Amino acid sequence: MKEKIEIPLSKNKLFFGIGGSLLFVILGIWLFLNADTFQQHSFRLLRNPMVIKGVGILGVLFFGATGIFGFKKLFDKKVGLTIDSNGITGNSNASSVGLIEWNDITDIITKQVMSTKFLLINVTNPEKYIGKAKSGMKAKLMRSNMKMYGTPLSITSNTLKYDFGKLEQLIQTEFKRNKNVG
Repeated sequence: MKEKIEIPLSKNKLFFGIGGSLLFVILGIWLFLNADTFQQHSFRLLRNPMVIKGVGILGVLFFGATGIFGFKKLFDKKVGLTIDSNGITGNSNASSVGLIEWNDITDIITKQVMSTKFLLINVTNPEKYIGKAKSGMKAKLMRSNMKMYGTPLSITSNTLKYDFGKLEQLIQTEFKRNKNVG
């Protein structure tokens, strides 16, 4: 690769994500405050106010965190994703740790969970990248990814100004081109 490819963060996608997070936080608060009104529901689990309050709290915590992440990214001046001869440098999701070197990457797999597609970046030494996490929360998130998917590293186009299909093709092409070069 002669030049580096820089893909910016998408402010539009970030706005939509923040809006969705805000709606789910409001829904979580509503569930928590109205848990006692579900006692007539036909589904037995939804009759238990503690379960409903728990779901509300989890919703507020999870979507509150994603909303805060999105809000911070709105003001982030860094490039969302950089691809060059060294590797892939991510700044697009909560578990991004910077440069993932081509020679550390063993495989790149596409995965889809519900409607969200993402690339799993398998590496020879996952602990090297977990060790690059700048916070304990990021390291926990990466360990959770490791348990679920076998790698702590993933890339999605959800916050990028780029189509996922094109991103997948670009990264796979550059991986083949740069693997074991240098």
